[in-house]
Amino acid sequence: MAKYEWTKARILRWTLGISGWVIALIAAFFAEQYYRWEVCNFSSRDGESHSYDIYEGTTIDSLFALLREDYDISAETDLNWHMRILLFRYPEPGHYTVPAQIGDRDLIEKFKYGRQTPVRITWNHFVRTREELAGKVTNHLLMDSVTLLRLLEDDAYLAPYGLNKETSRCLFIPNTYEVYWNITPDQLFARMEREYNTFWNKERRAKADSIGLTPVEVAIVASIVEGESHNKAELPLIASLYLNRVHKNMPLQACPTIKYAVGDFKLRRVLYRHLQIDSPYNTYKNPGLPPGPIRCPAPETMDIVLNAPKTDYLFMCASPELNNTHIFSSSYRNHAAAASQYRHTMDTINWETFDAIRKAEREAANNQ
Repeated sequence: MAKYEWTKARILRWTLGISGWVIALIAAFFAEQYYRWEVCNFSSRDGESHSYDIYEGTTIDSLFALLREDYDISAETDLNWHMRILLFRYPEPGHYTVPAQIGDRDLIEKFKYGRQTPVRITWNHFVRTREELAGKVTNHLLMDSVTLLRLLEDDAYLAPYGLNKETSRCLFIPNTYEVYWNITPDQLFARMEREYNTFWNKERRAKADSIGLTPVEVAIVASIVEGESHNKAELPLIASLYLNRVHKNMPLQACPTIKYAVGDFKLRRVLYRHLQIDSPYNTYKNPGLPPGPIRCPAPETMDIVLNAPKTDYLFMCASPELNNTHIFSSSYRNHAAAASQYRHTMDTINWETFDAIRKAEREAANNQ
């Protein structure tokens, strides 16, 4: 009887021991599966995240060949099983950023459902032409610049936005925007229209009405104001001057529009022969505003135009000291005197020496 009881207890211990080992093995298996599934099956070799542009028609094999260039896969068998569970057949096209470590579920669902990482598109107020704008906007997009340029010059396409090829740049207010890499042209224009309407809210539109301009005309004036000076402190006065000329129906006679018409944006001095160019942007020959902006004006400059101070200035001339300031006048006599001094400086200056002095001044300012 004692021997039977001892054998029964021993069998029970063995059963419990084996059951414990089985449970431990099962737990370990599921723990590993959970880890590969949810936590990490992909580890980048450099410990950094990596980004990929996935094009239409990319296969699963091509996708993982691309990932293997940067990532170690701890368990290929688990990955294949997880792909079957999630019915992963092909990746959606798009731009994706994969973190340094990622589990199978997050990675598979990222590519299966097109959970892209937005890209940033940026341009500033130094963008002057439609060609330059198209290049800047599409620099990090699947869309090519030729496609965007064609639409920027298509009056029929632009008509629903109240624009034409000369004013199309007004829709693209300089800033940094997050969009998807494979955004379509229609989606891009819709996004820019939303941003445009956000900027041109009721308050700004009311201010534009109060100075007798449309939002597009404000952008045109702002583009000229920016072209006149890099001295931000002077921009309100320059804006006031051009608004005065617009309201008096005077020719704008804006040198930046001549540079735009000539196509030489580094032109230091506008000469008489430049004023004779046959172009709708020649504001010495053509009355009123030019047909479009001469650059993509910054939002801040458009606000400067909308809030320009009241002055009686009608003329301006670069200071003969060439210090990036202007002399403002309300009479032509005073303007002519300032212009004479400026012409004398321009006729006698040694540009090599001048550039060397300005370079030294900039370096000294940067070292302070």
